[in-house]
Amino acid sequence: MNRVVDYSALLYPVPREQVDAFKARAKASGAPWAQVNVVQVVAVVFLGLVIGGIVLAFSGTFMGIALSSMEDGANPVGIAFTLFPALFIAAFIAGTALLIRSIIRGRNWEAWLRLDTFAKANGMTFSPSDANPQYPGAIFNLGDTRLVTNHLTSATDRFLDIGNYQYSTGSGKSRSTHNWGFMALHLDRKLPNMVLDSKANNGLFGGTNLPAYFDKKQILSLEGNFNEYFTLYCPREYERDALYVFTPDLMALLIDNAAPFDVEIVDDWMFVYSATPFPSTAPGVYQRLFQIVDTVGAKTLAQTDRYVDEKVGDFGANFVAPQGQRLKRGFSVGAVIFIVVFLAIWGLPQLIGFFSLFAR
Repeated sequence: MNRVVDYSALLYPVPREQVDAFKARAKASGAPWAQVNVVQVVAVVFLGLVIGGIVLAFSGTFMGIALSSMEDGANPVGIAFTLFPALFIAAFIAGTALLIRSIIRGRNWEAWLRLDTFAKANGMTFSPSDANPQYPGAIFNLGDTRLVTNHLTSATDRFLDIGNYQYSTGSGKSRSTHNWGFMALHLDRKLPNMVLDSKANNGLFGGTNLPAYFDKKQILSLEGNFNEYFTLYCPREYERDALYVFTPDLMALLIDNAAPFDVEIVDDWMFVYSATPFPSTAPGVYQRLFQIVDTVGAKTLAQTDRYVDEKVGDFGANFVAPQGQRLKRGFSVGAVIFIVVFLAIWGLPQLIGFFSLFAR
């Protein structure tokens, strides 16, 4: 699966006229991502009017103070109070105009042209954004407003997908957006759900950075120093299958090439997850991802091309029994520790105070 990749589109300067021509072609094609986001413009204008009204109201107060301080002639304080609201309003109007101009013009045209040229040079297709990708991985199908950006997919050969993925959870003040980098490689055989949780990107107390917590009883310890880099989860009664897939040579390739990332195998997909989005036009990032495909991906494909779930026993079915299709979820140790500490600091004094009312 070794390939020769042309990175020139990501390395050399792009003339402005090429960017303008690319922009014109994209708009003429009717691509949704190339059009002006009217909703954003309206929202910015509305917010500008609201804040502008508040600013003008406060400006009236400043002007009143300024006039009263200048009744006896020129006064530096009065002049300052006069100039401040005028300068503030001017800066606010200029900032709002620049924001609207930025939305209309777009700030990513050069990056999009680079990625589009890079994709065409390497047998791929590029899209700045695609909504709601249909993947079975742990980071997908969560929250809402799911979106892939800087999206590269293979146009020929085996299906490969690289991009940045985001989704939102919560509402109101608690609403937040989650951002990931990901790579998806299509496999030939359906396999049990297995997750390699990288220890390099774990959070406080060693907790996983993944948005899913898995039952600790599904952890399988492998030989050598592999456990220093990854925690392997596999469904119960599928330990033998995991050992069939994760041979010593594949484990070595994972340590050498994919240690900073989380890796998941689910159905007939292998996913590589980055806790931070991929820089859009960094050739080193794509070089590393293609290296993972050519080493870890190629070895995984070779190792699993004859895989059969013994509980199914039919190679032609290409099917995994229900108990092996998905890992069982668990709970966050870090969250439990936080709750215990919170109760110890805040809850216990409250309980003591509550019971002391009855002891009087």
